[in-house]
Amino acid sequence: MTAPVGRLSFSLNHHRSQLHESHHATQSHNSALTGVAILTTGTALLLPAAAHAQNASVPCTESALVTAVTSANAAGGGTVTLTPGCTYTLTASHGDDGVNGPAGLPIITTPITLDGNANTIARSAAAPAFRIAQVGPTGGTTLKAITFSGGQAVTTGHNDGGGILNFGAVTLTGSQLSGNTAGGRGGALYSTGTPAATTFTSSTVKNNTANQSAGIASVNGTLTLTSSVVNTNTATVNPGGIYYVAGSASLNTSTVTANTPTNCVSSPSPVPGCIG
Repeated sequence: MTAPVGRLSFSLNHHRSQLHESHHATQSHNSALTGVAILTTGTALLLPAAAHAQNASVPCTESALVTAVTSANAAGGGTVTLTPGCTYTLTASHGDDGVNGPAGLPIITTPITLDGNANTIARSAAAPAFRIAQVGPTGGTTLKAITFSGGQAVTTGHNDGGGILNFGAVTLTGSQLSGNTAGGRGGALYSTGTPAATTFTSSTVKNNTANQSAGIASVNGTLTLTSSVVNTNTATVNPGGIYYVAGSASLNTSTVTANTPTNCVSSPSPVPGCIG
């Protein structure tokens, strides 16, 4: 028996509507399942932008660098990413605790990483004398692919650490301290105090000058060098390379050579693995 045309049309339209709703529900179900799959594989897949976010590079100016370090201190620490290949020239001191003499960068009081890419932070030859950085007891700085150069510590009685004066933690990775001067000890770096720790990895300390220990001076702290070089540093008084007293010191596949007048001879505590 033939169905009326109106009833047949309604039946077909109703069937199409059901198919459409079923397809829509399937899509929604699949989307929900996809969301679950993403959630079960981890947050990184849900939020790739956040998971792989990169800090914006600090513009290649003295003021921008100083502002970035100041902001990182205020935030309790952080990473300061430098403009690749930039030389940041410091023309004035931006840190002084009133005791240890001026520093080019603000005094580092929190854990701050300076993340570089063939960068140099240098005191201008025309600027007054100041070391490049001072790290406080609560602070720490990690240098990655950065050179500190041209620092001068000459304040009478507070003239240690031409490049860096460290009371906290300093880590250099693929970095360099060169061309710094101290009127006392530690042309490149002076590290002191029981919380003080200095770690060099694949880094170089060269062409620094001081009255004593033109390279590194570590007093009552921890000093660790791995795959690093300390050479061609010049002091007036032995040793020219590394001065170490108390605390601990270790040289792992590292070399201390061609320092004047000696590499480590006359260091109050023997530097393990250092000859000459």
